[in-house]
Amino acid sequence: MKTKFTIAAALFAASFSVQAADIAAGKAKAEAQCAACHAVEGNWNKTMDPSYPKLAGQHGDYIANTLKQYQKGGRNNAIMAGMAAGLSQQDIKDLSAFFASLEGDLYLKK
Repeated sequence: MKTKFTIAAALFAASFSVQAADIAAGKAKAEAQCAACHAVEGNWNKTMDPSYPKLAGQHGDYIANTLKQYQKGGRNNAIMAGMAAGLSQQDIKDLSAFFASLEGDLYLKK
């Protein structure tokens, strides 16, 4: 009886497992969906327009929260709301990890 309960509990817990962020998937998604505005010639520290935020080196939590706010209407920008609308939660994790992994202009070397 104890074994059946343990197996059932393990299967239940596994159904809620969270997939880790995939930096390579984030890079691919960013190149396909973000680079047109947030990178110039593959440089994530240069943007098409100075008013667009640089994403290289940005904190992952900030990127994730910002994209979720665009999805929920908490931030008001028609272009970014449209870009964020089609992102899955895994896409957001992957993008956040990718941008956080880059060295940004404001990065202080130790």
